[in-house]
Amino acid sequence: MTTLGLTPEIAPVPEPQRITSIREVAANSVQSRVSGTEEEQIQTLVQQLFFKQGPLLVRHVGFAAIETQTPTSRLCLEVALALAESGSYDVGLIDARLQSAPLHTELNIPAGNRSEASWLIADRLWLAPRRRWLDDNAQRVWDPGLTRLRSLTLEFDFSILCFDPVSWLTTRLSQTCQGMVILLTANKTRRLVAAQVQEQLHRARVPLLGTVLVDRRFPIPSRLYRNL
Repeated sequence: MTTLGLTPEIAPVPEPQRITSIREVAANSVQSRVSGTEEEQIQTLVQQLFFKQGPLLVRHVGFAAIETQTPTSRLCLEVALALAESGSYDVGLIDARLQSAPLHTELNIPAGNRSEASWLIADRLWLAPRRRWLDDNAQRVWDPGLTRLRSLTLEFDFSILCFDPVSWLTTRLSQTCQGMVILLTANKTRRLVAAQVQEQLHRARVPLLGTVLVDRRFPIPSRLYRNL
C-alpha cells in the first residue's frame, strides 16, 4: 500500500504522520473516484495543506519529488480534484515540468483543442499545459517565463503546480508559487539529501509547506491496518 504523510519540517522531525493514500485514476476517466478511507485521507491532506498553515490562506502550491523515479502527477491530480469538488473554487492543475512528458499525456487526459490554452477536465478544474507559460525555448527559463507562470497561477482560486524532480531549475520555478511540498520515498530518500533540499528552498526564499512520504509498505494487509 502506498501511503503519504504530510509534515511541516524535514529535519530533525519525528516519524511523519500517515494521513492519506494515492488513488489510482482510471485511464479513461479523470473523474473516476474511490470512496471510503482513501478519499477521507485525501481530504485531510487538502485541509492540512491549504487551510491549516496559518492566518494566511495558501492558494498556489508546487509539488516535486526528490527521487527521479517518484511520480508526482497523480498526487497533484488527486489534490486538485479534491479542491474542485467542493464546488466553491476554480482550480488550476498546471504543468510546470520541462523534462517530463506533458502532464495530460502522463495522466491519460484528452488534450484540449489548442495546446497553448487551458481546458476543463472536471467541474471547476482546469488543466493548464506548459505552453500557457513557456516560450519556444524549453531549455531556458527567462524572467518573462517566470512572470507568465506566476500570472497563470493567479487565474485560479487555487493552483497546483506539478514540477520535475528537485533541481536548481525546479527551485527557480518554485518561486512563482506560495510554497512547496516535497515527496520523499520510503527506504530510499536519505535524510541528509532531504535536509539539503530544504536548505536550497530556504536560500531561494521558497516556503516548505510540508513533506510527503510515499511507498511505505506495511507488513500487514491494509484492511487490517485501517482497523488498528
